[in-house]
Amino acid sequence: MKSPLAVISPNAQLHDSVEVGPFTTIQDNVIIGEGTKIHSNVSIYSGTKIGSYCEIFPGAVIGVIPQDLKFEGEDTTVEIGNNTVIRECVTIHRATKDKWKTSIGNNCLLMTYVHVAHDCQIGNNVILASYTGLSGHVTIDDFAILEGKVAAQQFVHIGRHAFIGGASLIRKDVPPFIKAAREPLTFAGVNSVGLRRRGFTDEEVRSIEDIYRIIYIQNSNISKALQLIKDTVADSILRNEIIDFIEKSDKGVIRGMI
Repeated sequence: MKSPLAVISPNAQLHDSVEVGPFTTIQDNVIIGEGTKIHSNVSIYSGTKIGSYCEIFPGAVIGVIPQDLKFEGEDTTVEIGNNTVIRECVTIHRATKDKWKTSIGNNCLLMTYVHVAHDCQIGNNVILASYTGLSGHVTIDDFAILEGKVAAQQFVHIGRHAFIGGASLIRKDVPPFIKAAREPLTFAGVNSVGLRRRGFTDEEVRSIEDIYRIIYIQNSNISKALQLIKDTVADSILRNEIIDFIEKSDKGVIRGMI
């Protein structure tokens, strides 16, 4: 049902099954897929694409132009996948010509007052807890979890299955499969509980723990640690993912406790 008190542009494309609550505004060039529910007082701006069976709660603002002084009105988008939940007062901004789209994947949960700035690329099954703020151009890979009040600096990259403790400040890249906390943000162990919950075997978890023991416990030099891993740890998809992430990091990765 679409409330008669909602303002929906005739140029928006909404599946017949989409629900829209009162006092919601949906502008031109918005696409919303099957079974999605939009609560009251939501603002969805031009250039937004929302998948199927999402739920968007009151006060959310999606697709508004970025807070970037270099933005020149280019035709950019926000794209949200399927089964994603966006809670009260979340803000998600359109991209700039850097990425051309701000992207949020499938099965994500963005809790109250989360802010996703322009050009962020968020994968599938990501959880962003309340009051988390992402600056522009942040990349978050699948299954990462950021606890409440986390603040991420622009251009940082957070790897798969990473877990960031609440009220953390992210200034460096966070490699996959680890927990990070403290100030400055540091390695706090492997996210072993989360990995096992998601089907990783004990052998895979032990292999990840062995790799990060070399990086963060046995060595103070990242390049030497990576070479030691290549020389001593059996080749595997997980080993290579960790190595590739660190070697491709432009900002550098977080460090271990000193």
